[in-house]
Order: sequence, then structure tokens, then C-alpha cells
Amino acid sequence: MFFQQIKQRGDNFSYIIADEKTREAAVIDPSFNGEHLISVLKNANFRAIYVINTHSHLDHTADNGKVKSAFGAKIVTHELARVGADIGVANGDVLKVGGVRIRVIHTPGHSPDSVCLLIDGRLLTGDTLFVGECGRTDLAGGSAEDMYHSLFDKLMKLDDDVEVYPGHDYGSKLFSTIGFERRHNYTLEKRTLEEFIEFMKYP
Repeated sequence: MFFQQIKQRGDNFSYIIADEKTREAAVIDPSFNGEHLISVLKNANFRAIYVINTHSHLDHTADNGKVKSAFGAKIVTHELARVGADIGVANGDVLKVGGVRIRVIHTPGHSPDSVCLLIDGRLLTGDTLFVGECGRTDLAGGSAEDMYHSLFDKLMKLDDDVEVYPGHDYGSKLFSTIGFERRHNYTLEKRTLEEFIEFMKYP
């Protein structure tokens, strides 16, 4: 499997996943990196069949159209997303890119349509979980209660060695693991739901 983390503009990460046998690829969160993503794909002779958004905020979807137009890719979002999509997915759905399986984990909290993507031991977390942080919940549609359940009832149930690849370069390193975040991320300290909701309040 081909896997590449890309940051060309700002602090947003985009990702390319591809099957090196079939040359099929998926682009995750094209952000403002569309031209570079297209260049990487064409130089490697990959064809993007999906553009997958971890959520529908503009800084993750801005170049959806560029990548779609270049390859005829289908745009994939959670079924609650309010952006134009060709495919709506739900928790537990699996997308196939050649022989690569992408499992969708619905993780609302930052936004109602937030998802994480589990791909061969790598977890693309969008704005749900960062290195050393979690996503904010005070934007429209955000919910600290939903974030609590997404983090503790879903992501923290994964194995320690699952690698964490976030949607932004906000941390001390480019990627992490579930185990590292479990031990070092202050937002994941043991709290009741009520304590977490209070903790997530913004001044």
C-alpha cells in the first residue's frame, strides 16, 4: 500500500492512499493542496477513485472539485455532511481502493459528520484527535458530549499500536499512536462525561 501525508499550504494535512497493483487511489481531505496532490498522483501513475472528507469544514474540502475533475473521482462524506457528495457513508462502512480497505468510524463532536478512517493499522483522525490535543467542540454543530463518546468509546478502544494521523499539524510531531495519545494527551485523561463537558468549555 502506498501512503503519503502531505502538507503544502497552512497547517492542514492531506493524505494519499493507493493500491500499487491496481493503481487506484483515494485522497483524504484535499484542503488547499489540490494541485500538489494531483501532481503526486499523476507522477506515480495513480488514479484517484475517491475523495474522502473527514468532515465538511472548508479547510478540509476546498479542493474537492479540483481532484474530482482531474480523475473523475467520487466525493465521499458521512451521510450527515452538508457538502455535495457522490457517496454518503455511515459508521462501520468499508470503502475499497483496489485491495486496500478503508473502514469508516463515525466520530461526531467537532462536527456532526466527523469520521475517522482506519486503514491497515493507520487511523486518519481529521479534527477529532490531534497529536497532544482533540478537536474543538464550540463551532456550529459541535458537541462535547459527542466528542467524549467518540474519543473514549470508539478511538480509545483501538489497539495501542494503531498509528494516528491527524488533520492538522498542531502537535510536537507529524503523527503518533493510540498508545502514545492514551498516555500523554491531556484531553484523554480520565474524566466523567460531566467533567469532560466542563473541561471542554471555552472561555
